[in-house]
Amino acid sequence: MSIFDVYVTKLAEYVEEMRAGGKRIRETSYPATASQLMERLPVRVGPDASPGIILRGDTFVELGNPEAGSAAFVLWTDNPSLIRDGRITLIGPDIQESPGASLPFAQVLMVAGADLGEEEHETLEQSQYVADQIEGYMIRSSSQHMWSRVSRDAAAKGFSFDTLGRALMAIFKSGVPKVQAVEVVFVTSSKEDVQQLDGIAAQVRKIAKDIVAKAWKAKGIDILECTFGWDCTSCPDRPVCDDIREIITVRKQKAKKAEEAA
Repeated sequence: MSIFDVYVTKLAEYVEEMRAGGKRIRETSYPATASQLMERLPVRVGPDASPGIILRGDTFVELGNPEAGSAAFVLWTDNPSLIRDGRITLIGPDIQESPGASLPFAQVLMVAGADLGEEEHETLEQSQYVADQIEGYMIRSSSQHMWSRVSRDAAAKGFSFDTLGRALMAIFKSGVPKVQAVEVVFVTSSKEDVQQLDGIAAQVRKIAKDIVAKAWKAKGIDILECTFGWDCTSCPDRPVCDDIREIITVRKQKAKKAEEAA
């Protein structure tokens, strides 16, 4: 039994609670292999498929703005029977139904593989932050949440949550060979529905933090002594921090040259 198995069960209970409450729920299933998942997608998927920047004026729909509410986490298990491979569940409106909207957004990825263990945890967690790998999709912020945008051009090509779900499944399966099954749940119905996942998300983050801390301690580094209790290499926002550091360095160098010239 894997450490996240209980939360896989809790998520299934959450979906059934939403169903019992009359929420609109759509479920689709797709072929299992990464290559099959990529077939006939309306947008490109892969390294550098997206320029990464989608301006507000080019945005068809915004997902997970802090005011609207968001949540994102990954659950993994070594028991593939717990996961409905290729299944995408959407609770709430789809992208094509929401032009100009700012939707609440939850993204939960459930991943299974008989040989998956804690040593794969960091890779699995980072894989949910697809950066520039999906054309017309940009993640604005990903610190414990998921704030993203879909471009007008991508929407015009037919971008939907099925598109996003299939792309994520393909990325996980091609990027982590031990992954045998992937299931995705998206929630856009209301901020309150997204917030109902906060309890699960908080527990998952706590467990994840302990797993990463243990892995780094085995390397002789106690990351719990860090101000943020995390290692920078595992942070999806690291490129932003690196850019800021580079700008600061350049400014200091210019200021130093100016002082020397004076």
